[in-house]
Amino acid sequence: MRESQPNPANFCSRIDLKIPLVGFYDAPDPAAFEPLVKPSPGECVFAFYDKWAEGKTLLISREHYGCGGAGRWMCGVETRARRDFISFLVDQEGLKASHELMEKWIDASKPYKSRYPHILIGPLKEDQWQYAKSITFFANPDQIAALSYGAQYCSTPEDPPPLIAPFGAGCMQLLPFDDLTIPQASIGTTDIAMRQHIPPDILGFTVTKSMFRQFCELDKRSFLYKPFLKNLRKARGLPDL
Repeated sequence: MRESQPNPANFCSRIDLKIPLVGFYDAPDPAAFEPLVKPSPGECVFAFYDKWAEGKTLLISREHYGCGGAGRWMCGVETRARRDFISFLVDQEGLKASHELMEKWIDASKPYKSRYPHILIGPLKEDQWQYAKSITFFANPDQIAALSYGAQYCSTPEDPPPLIAPFGAGCMQLLPFDDLTIPQASIGTTDIAMRQHIPPDILGFTVTKSMFRQFCELDKRSFLYKPFLKNLRKARGLPDL
């Protein structure tokens, strides 16, 4: 029996999150995600932040991948020689302390290997849930705090870290997990190069499908209905939910 998409409506309502959630899909039929938009050469994935809010889905492929980083990570397209790439990241962008450190990071962070010839990034599609790889919440700091509580809610000390914040390009942070089968969350959109495309008070919070289900199953026993969240809203001058 095919797994159905959990309903995030109650969770989003309880943290007053109105920005639409965004899914990362590796799916066979782009037509199921229409209306579609494609990146121009060099264009950042997050330049489509407003398009996602309009209900449009970004289609990424080896022919249309936007910036070189996205082409390399999502499509396996190498747009620079290895030494030139390392030099660019270290000498021009200053992202690691040395070429050696950057080389180790590149070797450890393998490009995503898609099953189908295109990646789709955009609003959640219930009928395409089986093809979803991750779900991203775009949230303000108070909402990130609530999301962080949610990530920790069911975890034990023996579990893999329920919440991470790995280094990487913005598009890499849409799928930063080594194991998509475990409940895990990640704070993202910390790539300074892409932050110009989203509001200054917003961060991305990306989760695996199993973590998303845990969020959707939070009930009245959880922090969503307890004093901490209520007191925070009161301190912000916001009405109780």
